[in-house]
Amino acid sequence: MKEDIRSAVEEGVRAIEFLRQPQSIAFIEKASDWMVDCFEKRGKLIIAGNGGSLCDAMHFAEELTGFFRQKRRALAAIALSDPGHMSCTGNDIGFDFVFARGVEALGREGDLFISLTTSGNSLNLLYANQTAQKMGLKTISFLGKGGGKLKGKSDLEWIVDGFATSDRIQEAHMAAIHILIEIVEKKLFSPKKL
Repeated sequence: MKEDIRSAVEEGVRAIEFLRQPQSIAFIEKASDWMVDCFEKRGKLIIAGNGGSLCDAMHFAEELTGFFRQKRRALAAIALSDPGHMSCTGNDIGFDFVFARGVEALGREGDLFISLTTSGNSLNLLYANQTAQKMGLKTISFLGKGGGKLKGKSDLEWIVDGFATSDRIQEAHMAAIHILIEIVEKKLFSPKKL
């Protein structure tokens, strides 16, 4: 059993170390620039995901609307997670459209749509991404497992590759999200802006 634990720990460390790669640093840098630009223009982030990635989307949003590391004004972010909306849309036209309808209702040109998916194959995120782009929103995707159907479909993407299971990909995604929020706070609110 100890060997299983050690193996799991090593795999977790490897997932976090994925953030050291040049493409990971470049993604975080560009995504943080886009987020800062969005917030400076009083736009908002619309974030979506399924299952654990939906929980990560909610965590992402609340760190912006609440506080992260410093007291500062609230930043506009929403996770598409309302159960009434999701069950209504899912029942009336199908679960594939729950996020696209949310983007259509809440998105405005200048906003950012962010999808979180470990497979990249969720049709509801693919359709939401398409809707966002048609409406003039920039799109960012956090992906895994080769990128799936969403690969190459967003304005900016990051693929956490080389992991067979979603949990490790989500761990890397969440570490990147925390770093993004830290950098955005520094860029927007530090006395010496980056």
